[in-house]
Amino acid sequence: MRYLPLSESDLAEMLREVGANRLEDLADVLPGPLRLKRDLDLPPPLSEMELVQKLRSLSEGGKSGEPLVSFLGAGAYDHFTPSVVDHVLRRSEFYTAYTPYQPEVSQGTLQAVFEFQTLICQLTGMDIANASVYDGASAVAEGVLMAQRIKGRKKCLLARSLHPEYRIVTQTYTHPLGLELVPVPFAGEGALDLETLEKALDKEVSSVVIQQPNFFGCLEDVERIARSVHAHDALLIVAVAEPLSLALLQPPGALGADLVVGEGQSFGNPVSFGGPYIGFFASKENFLRSMPGRLVGETVDVEGRRGFLLAVATREQHIRREKATSNICTNQALCALAVLVYLTIMGKEGLRELAEINLSKCEYAKKRLAESIPLRFSAPTFNEFVLRLKDDPDQALKKLADRGIIGGLPLKRFFPEMKKEILVCVTEKHSREDIDRLVQAFEGG
Repeated sequence: MRYLPLSESDLAEMLREVGANRLEDLADVLPGPLRLKRDLDLPPPLSEMELVQKLRSLSEGGKSGEPLVSFLGAGAYDHFTPSVVDHVLRRSEFYTAYTPYQPEVSQGTLQAVFEFQTLICQLTGMDIANASVYDGASAVAEGVLMAQRIKGRKKCLLARSLHPEYRIVTQTYTHPLGLELVPVPFAGEGALDLETLEKALDKEVSSVVIQQPNFFGCLEDVERIARSVHAHDALLIVAVAEPLSLALLQPPGALGADLVVGEGQSFGNPVSFGGPYIGFFASKENFLRSMPGRLVGETVDVEGRRGFLLAVATREQHIRREKATSNICTNQALCALAVLVYLTIMGKEGLRELAEINLSKCEYAKKRLAESIPLRFSAPTFNEFVLRLKDDPDQALKKLADRGIIGGLPLKRFFPEMKKEILVCVTEKHSREDIDRLVQAFEGG
């Protein structure tokens, strides 16, 4: 059943229609002895997330054992999605939408994409954003290709602290074109090795790609990296896998980034067996004609009314193939709409408050776990951190799984030298009890 909220003006109009001044007047027909003269004896109010968790707990009351809790992150983040997001997405005019070729009959879809672009620009601190791309990995790859077109050079420096799967996808995109991808190691504290970066920069480099926060959850010195990159006339591409961090950190655009790309899944899109996801892509305005995909613009019609249209479309389906910037940059319109609805209802203050809650819970978990398990890196983190276990993590994680806990991601899968490390993620959905339960399970309690 669709949820139809009523505004204060809706209520006032309905009351006027029936000749009442307030809702309580509707109960005047009841005899006095039947009317409650005190407030209802109700428990304190719950947030929507708390209410959903409470109802789920009640529905599973007959099941034995503790509920499953996951501390996985690594590019897929389990945040709470308010129900209003799905209610909007399930409107038929949205979930049947495809590419809006005819603006005169696609104003709703076009406006939603335009508003999505606007919010991405505000979050990243960039001038322009496109109508989204397939996912965060393809956004990074498209950024590398765009930088190569702008600079005309065929070397790109990729931070090893960039999401490993983003690096693999970028390799797949660029290999047929002969682009050289040079890895830049991370230092002992978990952030990019700046000395190695300086040595690797030369006149053949078109771009440098870093992640903020990086794959280990560590924060990079974006401003310092930008100065080094620009000193060699290259472009800095900042990838963001956890966009909630943008509500708390200074936007990459304000720190010198030329392109900001990444994954928007955290905003209103569930962790759902690997997708669908939603890549965002933003840059400086002077790179507009090199940007892949399509951009929606705002205009006015002949009567002066506000309207929207496809302003720039550089895919091969719109222009001659040899002039196209990409032929595989899929616009994830429905996922982008979820991002838009989520950001709209959260607002600037709500998003920052949520980011602070995530940071606080992660710091609590990091502090508790570090009492018995050493941290691998010392750099400041957001939402994720790396632990170094005494032995191979497979056995420890299996024991946790037997207790209903997915304890983290073994990093040896992507980094052979990190045989004992695991990546742990904490979001607002983890309660203090969940975190304490993880700590006790690691301690063998």
